[in-house]
Amino acid sequence: MTDLVNCADLADAGAVFERVYELGDLHRLKDSLADPRGTVLARFAFTKLASGCPGARVTVSATPLLVCQRCMQDFGLTVSGGSDLEFSNGDEQHSAESERELFEVRDGLVSLRELAEEEVLLALPIAPACGTPMTCGKAPGYATGARAEDAAATEMRRPFSALQDLLKKT
Repeated sequence: MTDLVNCADLADAGAVFERVYELGDLHRLKDSLADPRGTVLARFAFTKLASGCPGARVTVSATPLLVCQRCMQDFGLTVSGGSDLEFSNGDEQHSAESERELFEVRDGLVSLRELAEEEVLLALPIAPACGTPMTCGKAPGYATGARAEDAAATEMRRPFSALQDLLKKT
C-alpha cells in the first residue's frame, strides 16, 4: 500500500488502520537517535468532521535509543503521543473553535509516514535524560577516571549566598 493516501476518501469511509515504520527511515529523527534501529507503531483513525472537512486521530508509540544529555550514555525511552488533526487544502477556512491541529495537504493527499514522524518528534523530550539527577550516570563506566571529580561536584552550591550580606552593606 502506498504512503500517500487521500484523506477525504479515508474520512468518508471512517478508515482505521495501523502501520509500523523503521525509526531509521524517518529522516527528521536521525539526529535525535543514538541508534536508528527500532520501530514506531502508528495508528490512524480517519473521520469526517462536523465542518465537513476530513480529520484523523494519529497516535504513535516507540522506544527509540537516545543519548542522555547528562551522562552521555545511550538509553531506551518509551514515548507515545497523539494528535487530533483537521486536514485542509489551504483554501478552506479553519474554524477558530476547532480543537484540532490544522494539517495542510496537497491535492487532498497526505503522507502517513510524515504524520507518524511528526508525532514521534512531538513526543520526544528536548533534552533526554536516562533518569533523575540522583540516578543518572549510574550506568557502567560513568564514575570512573575523570568522572570521579564530577561526583564530588554534585554537592549543593549556593552561588548567591553572600548576596544578602552585600545588599545590607549598600
